[in-house]
Amino acid sequence: MGFSGGGWSRNLETHFQKVRMVAPSLKLQDLIEEIRGAKTQAQEREVIQKECAHIRASFRDGDPVHRHRQLAKLLYVHMLGYPAHFGQMECLKLIASSRFTDKRVGYLGAMLLLDERHDAHLLITNSIKNDLSQGIQPVQGLALCTLSTMGSAEMCRDLAPEVEKLLLQPSPYVRKKAILTAVHMIRKVPELSSVFLPPCVHLLHERHHGILLGTITLITELCERSPAALRHFRKVVPQLVQILRTLVTTGYSTEHSISGVSDPFLQVQILHLLRILGRNHEESSETMNDLLAQVATNTDTSRNAGNAVLFETVLTIMDIHSAAGLRVLAVNILGRFLLNSDRNIRYVALTSLLRLVQSDHSAVQRHRPTVVDCLQETDASLSRRALELSLALVNSSNVRAMMQELQAFLESCPPDLRADCASGILLAAERFAPTKRWHIDTILHVLTTAGAHVRDDAVANLTQLIGGAQELHAYSVHRLYNALAEDISQQPLVQVAAWCIGEYGDLLLEGNCEEIEPLQVDEEEVLALLEKVLQSHMSLPATRGYALTALMKLSTRLQGDNNRIRQVVSIYRSCLDVELQQRAVEYDTLFRKYDHMRAAILEKMPLVERDGPQADEEAKQSKEAAQLSEAAPAPTEPQASQLLDLLDLLDGASGDAQHLPPLDPSPGVALVYLLDLPCAPPPPAPIPDLKVFEREGVQLNLSFIRPPENPALLLITITATNSSEGDVTNFICQAAVPKSLQLQLQAPSGNTVPAQGGLPITQLFRILNPNKAPLRLKLRLTYNHFHQSVQEIFEVNNLPVESWQ
Repeated sequence: MGFSGGGWSRNLETHFQKVRMVAPSLKLQDLIEEIRGAKTQAQEREVIQKECAHIRASFRDGDPVHRHRQLAKLLYVHMLGYPAHFGQMECLKLIASSRFTDKRVGYLGAMLLLDERHDAHLLITNSIKNDLSQGIQPVQGLALCTLSTMGSAEMCRDLAPEVEKLLLQPSPYVRKKAILTAVHMIRKVPELSSVFLPPCVHLLHERHHGILLGTITLITELCERSPAALRHFRKVVPQLVQILRTLVTTGYSTEHSISGVSDPFLQVQILHLLRILGRNHEESSETMNDLLAQVATNTDTSRNAGNAVLFETVLTIMDIHSAAGLRVLAVNILGRFLLNSDRNIRYVALTSLLRLVQSDHSAVQRHRPTVVDCLQETDASLSRRALELSLALVNSSNVRAMMQELQAFLESCPPDLRADCASGILLAAERFAPTKRWHIDTILHVLTTAGAHVRDDAVANLTQLIGGAQELHAYSVHRLYNALAEDISQQPLVQVAAWCIGEYGDLLLEGNCEEIEPLQVDEEEVLALLEKVLQSHMSLPATRGYALTALMKLSTRLQGDNNRIRQVVSIYRSCLDVELQQRAVEYDTLFRKYDHMRAAILEKMPLVERDGPQADEEAKQSKEAAQLSEAAPAPTEPQASQLLDLLDLLDGASGDAQHLPPLDPSPGVALVYLLDLPCAPPPPAPIPDLKVFEREGVQLNLSFIRPPENPALLLITITATNSSEGDVTNFICQAAVPKSLQLQLQAPSGNTVPAQGGLPITQLFRILNPNKAPLRLKLRLTYNHFHQSVQEIFEVNNLPVESWQ
């Protein structure tokens, strides 16, 4: 009997399909071994695909006996990252089963495969409710674990009464799991706080460690999310104090002690709760003051567990209404942390001291030598924190000593810290400089050491400072000439030196400087040095512009022939740089056509009004002059006519104005007339507030103030409010501005914004904008809200024009 070839092949294929269908499924242990034995990822995928096909077939057949085994294998596949969504409905079937082996795997599958995004999770609500109502503790534990893992808001509302009943069950096993489930419910649905308030007071009397620790956690969650719960649990502060005192003195149980510290986890949790209860409440704070002092002095610091308890104690002391001596004790604890060999502990201490430096400046100052020593840390994060704290510790009494330490650190610090260090030194020197000469020396040292890392406005600030210190012109030009002769690679230093030589080159040639050793310099050396700057490949176009302008100014200050200067200027008439070429053409034209005006045009720059701390004295003198001008006689009629004409130019109405007599065209006389006009500027209009951020009830508003006495300074007050039902904790706001502006961040008023319109957080930004550049802010917000970490980075480009113009 014969067979056709096509029929035989089809029969063979059907035979192999039947063999594959009846091939036995692997056990879980065998599946794990086969997957681990796969040599390549392709082999692993082949094994998993084959087994998933068996699992799907078993689910379709509805085999109730081996369903939990198939789901267990599917969960292992899911843990490896492969899709396992087709097992969700099987989880529901196993949970509804009466066998414990089925429920165990079913609840485990529900925790792994179901979440709030899947509607199927709502189908197990009745099964969980029935299991909670049974008296079988293992089943109740499975149901509670599943509810606390993936329970949605709807499930929490439906099952809250059952969980409340289990809080008072006699079994510690069930009560502990019920407490943890209640914590999850409060986080999901804060309005359920009233349901769990009554059992908590009773649970505080428990001696079981797990129940007590869970109860403290539950009360903490209630207090953070409900003002009513916060007021309610302030009554139990004495009881919490007694529990903690017992832990410190007699211990809880030896099995929960770690490295000689009695139950550090429970201590930390109680201290955290006390910090919440004592915040903004003086009576509660007084109750816990003695206990906090006892914990701070009796805790062993030789082990990490004791350091954790001490750090939580410090945070509690600083956040409540504690006594002054207790706050000093907390700062001293952080000072001891700085001497710890563990880098993590030192970092925590530096970060905490940085938060406290504004409120407890004198106490933190005692640890200034230790903080300065931390600048030499090899860990970049530690040295950065030490630098920030060192800059925050600078004041008028220690500015000289601190600047010496910071300048020494600037010479050896890593490149990524050099810009921050240089900027911080310049800001601190401007704010606390004891003398102008010291200020100039400090800036020169920074420019010499890290000129490439300073802010763009450092050149303008130094030239402004030197121009305003007339008695230091000779000293400054000599110092800058020496620095320029040694190094022409630091571009900001070269720019300042070129400007100063151009302005005060005559003082350099005279050599009459009492502050430093006399230096004999001739004209040829000065010109040769500026030509060297022009020809150097390291010079930027802006630096060459400074040097070319300096040569032009020296043409009116030197006694010799100007042919050399004219030749250099004419060379740059064909320069490729358009800006430099334009300057050279204009200067050459000044030589050829307007030589009679060159001396007047190239006079020394007039004194420009400075903004900042160093201008306070000038502001006082200006105020006194204004008071004298008010007491002076009224101006004459021609001056009044000039004022009317000036106003007419602005208003466009000249009908009622009197005509001026011809004025002397001399610039000096015109300047005198202009300065004689007693015209006070109108008060600035208020700047409107601006809302820049809003998310889930958290809102950030900006308000602006520009002091009339210092219009280049802008004060921005950041106000963070919270209208949601959950507290905002660990709130940090950081900002950045363009390099042409100077930004100083003041310490915030706190780091927690209470829920439902509680006391907001405010923080002050000081922005110095001498050039009136368009203002842009880049903000980074980090905080915790509803137990989720939030980080937002955004740019604010719609700031009011009045804030910078």
